[in-house]
Amino acid sequence: MIGLFQELGPCGIGPDMKPFNNPYSWTNASNMLFIDQPTDVGFSYSIPIPGYSDGSTIVQLPNATCPDYAENYGTCGTYSKPDHTLTANSTESAAPNMWKTLQGFMGAFPQYSRNGFSFTTESYGGHYAPVFNAYFLDQNAKNISGAHKIELENVLIGNGWFDPLVQYQAYYNYSVFPGNTYDYDPYNDTVKAEWYNNLYGPGNCVDRTKQCYETGINSVCAAADDFCYSKVENLYDIYSERDEYDMRFLTPDPFPYDYFRDYLNLPEVQQAVGAFQNFSSSASTVSAAFGNTGDDDRPSGTIAACQKLLDAGVQVMLYYGDADYNCNWLGGQVVADMINATGYTEAGFTNITTSDGIVHGQVKQAGLFSFLRIYESGHEVPFYQPLASLEIFERALKQVDIATGKEELDADYLTVGTPTSDYREGNATIQFEVTPANATYNTALNGPDPEPTWAAGEEVAKRAELRKRNVGRFGRPKMSRGGKRAA
Repeated sequence: MIGLFQELGPCGIGPDMKPFNNPYSWTNASNMLFIDQPTDVGFSYSIPIPGYSDGSTIVQLPNATCPDYAENYGTCGTYSKPDHTLTANSTESAAPNMWKTLQGFMGAFPQYSRNGFSFTTESYGGHYAPVFNAYFLDQNAKNISGAHKIELENVLIGNGWFDPLVQYQAYYNYSVFPGNTYDYDPYNDTVKAEWYNNLYGPGNCVDRTKQCYETGINSVCAAADDFCYSKVENLYDIYSERDEYDMRFLTPDPFPYDYFRDYLNLPEVQQAVGAFQNFSSSASTVSAAFGNTGDDDRPSGTIAACQKLLDAGVQVMLYYGDADYNCNWLGGQVVADMINATGYTEAGFTNITTSDGIVHGQVKQAGLFSFLRIYESGHEVPFYQPLASLEIFERALKQVDIATGKEELDADYLTVGTPTSDYREGNATIQFEVTPANATYNTALNGPDPEPTWAAGEEVAKRAELRKRNVGRFGRPKMSRGGKRAA
């Protein structure tokens, strides 16, 4: 639902609880199927129960009556039973249900299941996408009687969390050395020394994560992940007080708009969609289940799975908004090198050309594998750079080159350019005051509108259409730990 309403779906939701048009929806280019997974996430459910949320846990109630002590939380409703055995507890264990879900959809709606299949995701999708799609290939090879073959063509992953050993180190790389490209460095030498020791000191994050990799023991991996989160990742939150998903903004950050959460809990909306439970933007049961196995701290075979997809002739794209700290592009770039696609080391970074004549980023591509750095964009790239995102998506579907969209891809295609992506935005779009909660995002400015007021949904749609005609450039709450996997 985050992808549907905050990024690339046909509609967003305004503060008036009304939909407004998104002229850059990816539905312009393809049928889109949005899936809440693992079980319990979003509108997906296991066993519906009456209960309430205390902010971190679902507490079951004896009946649908909301007692006084629960009313204090204001979250009484219908939830999935908070039973870890009723949902997945690892990336690998979530794959079969996704395959079965697609089997059911393809069987029920063959008219929407034609002309190839593309899998697009972000964030913890760096785990989900490689592992799930490698599983799909294995299922295809079994020739199961009555099963639908998933004709997989493309796998697109935005700001993905792949290899924790790489990406925990990237938190330090992005914040301290070599640093981000927005020239933002508020940390004194004491903080930097603490950060370095927490990461590389004996027995700390790197050593703990290596022990997780070596042993595979749940408790070891869970402890490693907890340590690396609180002592490495979270130092950014403590010392910068900035949004992990867009370092240009102080917290609380109103972008992308998260009014859709309230919209999806309106009784008339839930009745219209046949919802069995209240909508939540993250699932505490899933987060706890994955936390118990330390899945967040495991590589889960993501690199090998990407290689397997490429060997099978599937296009794999990694795209990263470069203002995202949480799954930052410096770590993603190392992951791209580790995938080691044929010819990738010989390719170079070149500008991405789009119809508005503005350079929104760079790409390094070898055949069916590409790594994209998108400028002035947080974690949810299609929100911040919608025109570029749509055109990149269209090029991926056609399997033409990402840089221009004019060349057919073959095994010998290589981008020509610099060995590294060196563009620096500077701090022109860094916000040094908390952005008003009612602010609107202006993609021509790559920041908040000067007048931070929301128009009615109809007026917002008019503004969007006007920007489109002028070829201009066009929520997310702070997630709890586990938000990458449980949202």
